[in-house]
Amino acid sequence: MQKNLVIVESPAKAKTIEKFLGKDFKVLSSYGHIRDLKKKDFSIDIEHNYTPIYEIPADKKKLVETLKEEAAKAETVWLASDEDREGEAIAWHLYEVLKLKPENTKRIVFHEITKSAILNAIEHPRSIDLDRVDAQQARRVLDRIVGFELSPVLWKKVKPALSAGRVQSVAVRLIVEREREIQNFVPEAAYRVIATFLIPGEKNVPVELNAELNKRFKTKEEALAFLEQCKNANFSIEDIAVKPVHKSPAAPFTTSTLQQEAARKLGFSVSQTMLVAQRLYESGFITYMRTDSMNLSSLAINTAKDEIISTLGEKYLKIRNYHTKSKGAQEAHEAIRPTYINNHEIDAPSQERRLYELIWKRTIASQMSDAELEKTTATIKISNRAEKFVAIGEVLKFDGFLRVYLESQDEESDTENNSKMLPPIHINENLTISEIEATERFTQRPARYTEASLVRKLEELGIGRPSTYAPTISTIQQREYIEKGDREGKERSYNILTLKNNQITDKTKTEITGTEKAKLLPTDIGIVVTDFLTEFFPDILNYNFTANVEEKFDHIAEGKLEWTNAIDNFYKLFHPVVEEAKSLRMEHKVGERILGTDPKSGRPVSVKIGRFGPLVQIGTPEDEEKPLFASLLKGQSMSSITLDEALRLFDLPRTLGNFEDKPVTVGIGKFGPYIRHDNKYVSLPKTYEPLSVTLEEAIDIIHQKREQESQRLIKSFTEEPDLEILNGRYGAYIAYKKKNYKIPKGSEPASLSLEACLQIIKESEEKPATKKRTTSKKSAK
Repeated sequence: MQKNLVIVESPAKAKTIEKFLGKDFKVLSSYGHIRDLKKKDFSIDIEHNYTPIYEIPADKKKLVETLKEEAAKAETVWLASDEDREGEAIAWHLYEVLKLKPENTKRIVFHEITKSAILNAIEHPRSIDLDRVDAQQARRVLDRIVGFELSPVLWKKVKPALSAGRVQSVAVRLIVEREREIQNFVPEAAYRVIATFLIPGEKNVPVELNAELNKRFKTKEEALAFLEQCKNANFSIEDIAVKPVHKSPAAPFTTSTLQQEAARKLGFSVSQTMLVAQRLYESGFITYMRTDSMNLSSLAINTAKDEIISTLGEKYLKIRNYHTKSKGAQEAHEAIRPTYINNHEIDAPSQERRLYELIWKRTIASQMSDAELEKTTATIKISNRAEKFVAIGEVLKFDGFLRVYLESQDEESDTENNSKMLPPIHINENLTISEIEATERFTQRPARYTEASLVRKLEELGIGRPSTYAPTISTIQQREYIEKGDREGKERSYNILTLKNNQITDKTKTEITGTEKAKLLPTDIGIVVTDFLTEFFPDILNYNFTANVEEKFDHIAEGKLEWTNAIDNFYKLFHPVVEEAKSLRMEHKVGERILGTDPKSGRPVSVKIGRFGPLVQIGTPEDEEKPLFASLLKGQSMSSITLDEALRLFDLPRTLGNFEDKPVTVGIGKFGPYIRHDNKYVSLPKTYEPLSVTLEEAIDIIHQKREQESQRLIKSFTEEPDLEILNGRYGAYIAYKKKNYKIPKGSEPASLSLEACLQIIKESEEKPATKKRTTSKKSAK
């Protein structure tokens, strides 16, 4: 009989922990949850106090049998799943499914995978925290109720196969509302005035001093009048104010701040950050990566202190304790930090190394001195005007934490940075004007969300928790409610008025404005679903309601609220609204917009969501003649498409001409725009428009496709036309009757005979299927 069985969530973690425990311990992985609500059924017994109906998925049954056998052989079973609510629930499911006994089962938690943390956890076991388990069950049950009850309403009223989620739908709403703010935004112009003065420098060589007027002019006339008066004005230094400025470091990382900073500094997506952080945690390099605590342990602070003093000196040290301010913070153990702060670098793949370096720098910087600057503000008087010019200079006196790390910002301001060192100046000193430039500037519209700024907004509103941000953002992209994309800027004219040598010049220049990269954009389906849910289920999409639900989960976890009571209160309000929405009769389909009348047929033209996405329809089902349909092109939107643009879509498919005595046509199919020639289809590249692509361009695209295919085909067999040896992304393979087969290492693909190929296929078919190993994955909330 083995003495100890330790069950963790992931094989990577098991491997790391095994190094720290002796031969008396066997460490196995549960690969995440071993039991969950049934996938296709509602799985909640409403009549019996909302009891969840769990099942062991087919792909986990063999693993569960193995764990049962190993648990039966062990004197003590240690449940060592993660320390958050999800981990607590995994431990409880293991306890229930493996039929463990309380006397020989111990629950242990640790927020870093180091020898001392693991041994300390084993010395201080506890029982499973059923309040936390209930909080996780409440979240799972509530999300299942919302998903299963709302989704059929969307299928019926909007489009088949749609789904709704409590947190996901709110996240989509944020993105839709931001898009509407942008569409409705009207920029306001104002003239920003910058002056360049000359003052005598060393050896009487003039030195430039730049200053900005403390007022912006709303009209060109005001700006011109100001410049006219400046022709006869005298300028002098009225005041010089020097004051010390301190900059403090940012707090150590929480889940959300790590996601935001990794996006800004490393270009990582939110889910990529979490995957890389999980690998670092499971390898023992960092503490647990799902946390909203900014706290550092005294051990970590002391280690950071030693590190700062030994490498930079005592003057760079300032011990700081940070406290979490986020709404409804939970599981406040420690911030994300390196497990061994004296390890400046790690030997790991590039992504892990870069994220580790970011975490290390942020942790060290949090315990360092403020940066000390000296800010000089010079006020410049204009003899015949009330306005003042202001010149600002900054001098870094002591770099402090800036020696190691500076936090990035999401959106940069359009205000130029004038914080350079000012030249020597004196009060009442007269200044000579070199030039004054009044430039027309525009108010900036709100920025679209990035993944990182959306996480920050969700956290601000108290929606979701550290473990939910990444799966929420992934889910709404997979469901095609939003997409990550770029927006090309538009050309805009602006005016510059310049006073130089007592003459005013008036110029017009152009600039590209509004260019955005990797921003979250709502799709037409996302907009329509949001509008429908906001109208008929305002509570579900209400930000305060969603945050209050999170608070209720916190109360359940603290043992202050019975989870079934919380669900019951919600269900009694929610279910009748669902029933009412199902029975609602609507004159038009949800999201449908009438664009006008088709001049040829006199029938109405509308835009709506169809089975395969947004489309334009001519006519109605009640007409004698069947309605005509055309899919929207990439970049077209239901909310902005015009009648003319919609009618042009019915020019597709269009014939471009003949090539090799066969017609070439261009059209739009289920998978996007295509070119058709000789009964073969070629996808139209994104750089071409179906309505404007020429025959010459289409022929060029056909040639490119043929060249690709000729390079792809290694060998074919006339006696077996279904079998080909092809070049793929990961090397050569055999394609036969819509199935692909791997070619064994050491074989030369081009020299394989038909018999050899058939033998490879036969051996491959006889091999038992092997399941791909994956790391532990928390369920999306």
